Amino acid sequence: MTLLDLVRLRRARDLMDRAYAEPLDVAALARAAHMSAGHFSRSFRAAYGETPYSHLMTRRVERAKALLRRGDLSVTEVCLAVGCTSLGSFSSRFTELVGETPSAYRARSHEADRAVPPCVAKVSTRPVRNGEARSAAPPPA
Repeated sequence: MTLLDLVRLRRARDLMDRAYAEPLDVAALARAAHMSAGHFSRSFRAAYGETPYSHLMTRRVERAKALLRRGDLSVTEVCLAVGCTSLGSFSSRFTELVGETPSAYRARSHEADRAVPPCVAKVSTRPVRNGEARSAAPPPA
């Protein structure tokens, strides 16, 4: 992989991080990276250790967790706000990454999280990739 390939992959990854709520697919991301869809997918996985879809869904779930902690939106509204079009797929992926359903996550108290600075909360509440969900129990205080 060349340095130019890495720069192009980073451009596509930045697009996913910034525009996670937009309808992004591999073809659109590959165009942003100036690569064919197949080459982009293989190169992205080699560079970042996950597929483009997995990275995008992790970003979406990360944002969904923040919206669900607020508690003023329904799970369906959060699903749509983060760019997912299927509530079932969103719920399945959320549960896989977080270890509990979006409804259960929204329903439990997040009072302890309010005292944590946002920069720390972002890291400690980041979804775990590759099906390695943490226990559904809240983290120790």
